[in-house]
Amino acid sequence: MKKLLGTLTLITLLQTCPIIAHAQSPNAIPVTNSEYIQKVIDSQLMDNFPDGEFYRDRLISRAELASILVKAFYLDKRLINQQKQSIFVPDVPSSNSAYQDIQIVLKTEIMKGYRGNMFFPNQKVTRAEGLAIFAQAYGVFQFPDDTVNEILSSHPDAKNIPDWARKAIATVITEEFINMDSQGNIYPLRPMTRGDLAYVLSKYLQRQQKQPETPIVPGISPF
Repeated sequence: MKKLLGTLTLITLLQTCPIIAHAQSPNAIPVTNSEYIQKVIDSQLMDNFPDGEFYRDRLISRAELASILVKAFYLDKRLINQQKQSIFVPDVPSSNSAYQDIQIVLKTEIMKGYRGNMFFPNQKVTRAEGLAIFAQAYGVFQFPDDTVNEILSSHPDAKNIPDWARKAIATVITEEFINMDSQGNIYPLRPMTRGDLAYVLSKYLQRQQKQPETPIVPGISPF
């Protein structure tokens, strides 16, 4: 009898309380696979937090982006022919943990300051900003405007890309560095997350892997 009452109570609860579904929207940007995150962790471009979690949904700040790009592109090596004198940045004192990296991105012009040489190190970046800065470090392809328009034409929200970021985003699309939803939306005005950046970096790292010059056919010696 007690078992019957328990079953009836459960049925009543299911009828009166809606079940909350956690299915991902078909238009959501796919969650970055763990293998991509592990790739950037193994390459020491990004780290887990002290509790061991990566927190892929946390937003990227300008200071964090600067430090990651310095490591990813060895930007300190580009300073050989650049000015050695420090750039005065009022809101980034030398005690700031990202001070040296911010100096490097400013001197190499991978990132720029705002009016009054302010850097706003804690300001979060949008996807358009983050992708454009990444492309600046990688090398923006100088596509003519017609080519840029053609590359972006298949993306429904390309109209939301700021004019200054169009060539850069056309570059990362061409290189297949960018994560998009199933409809091809770029979401340029959304804040960039750690997962977004990890995806871009993992694709870049994959591109850097040396490919065999001669296709290897199993069972057949290349010599």
